[in-house]
Amino acid sequence: MAQKRKFYVVWEGREIGVFRTWPDCEAQIKNFPKAKYKSFETEEEAMEAFQNGHEDYVSHRADVKHMLPDYRNLESGGPDLESLAVDAACSGNPGKMEYRGVYLRSREEVFHMGPLEQGTNNIGEFLAIVHGLALMKQKSLSLPIYSDSANAISWVKQKKCKTKLEKTEKNERIFDLIVRAEKWLRENSYTNPIRKWETRDWGEIPADFGRK
Repeated sequence: MAQKRKFYVVWEGREIGVFRTWPDCEAQIKNFPKAKYKSFETEEEAMEAFQNGHEDYVSHRADVKHMLPDYRNLESGGPDLESLAVDAACSGNPGKMEYRGVYLRSREEVFHMGPLEQGTNNIGEFLAIVHGLALMKQKSLSLPIYSDSANAISWVKQKKCKTKLEKTEKNERIFDLIVRAEKWLRENSYTNPIRKWETRDWGEIPADFGRK
C-alpha cells in the first residue's frame, strides 16, 4: 500500500513555505533553533495554515492530539521526539515567573502560564511538570515529559514543592498553584516518564524562553 502523502508547512526555518516531501522540510528545520513546522493531510490545509501564520494556527486549530504527526526518532541517543518539553523563566529571584510546555516534534506551544509576580525558576519548573502531567492524563496520552531541572523532577517525585520562598500578598496566586499541584500529585497516578533534558548534548530545551 502506498504511503499517504503529506504536506509540510515551515513557519520558521532556513526557508519558509509549504514543502511536498519530508526531506525537503527536514532540510529547513533540522538543527534550526526553535523551528516551527507541521504536517498536513492536504495541500489546501497546508497553504491556509502557512498564509494565516503559526500564531493563528496554534490559537485556533491546535490541540494536543492533533499535534501528533508521524513519529521519527532523532539519531541514536537523542531525546524522544514524541514527548512534551517544559521549562520556566523568572526575571529576578524572586521575580516575574512564567512557564510553558512545548510538543517536541513540532515545537508548538501546548500551554503557557504567567507571568506571575514574585516567583522563582524552581517553582515554575515544578509547576510546569505537574501541569504537563495533568494535561497528558486529561488527554489520555502517555508521552514522556522532559525538564532540564533536576530539582523540579525531584520535587515532583516527592510530591512536594520544597521552595524556601515566603508567601506574600503578591505571590498568593503562585502558592495557590503550588497547593493545587501538590494535591494533584497526591491524588493521581500517571504513566508518563519524567526525563532529564541533557542540555550539554542536545542544546537548550525547546521550551526555553531564550532569556539567558
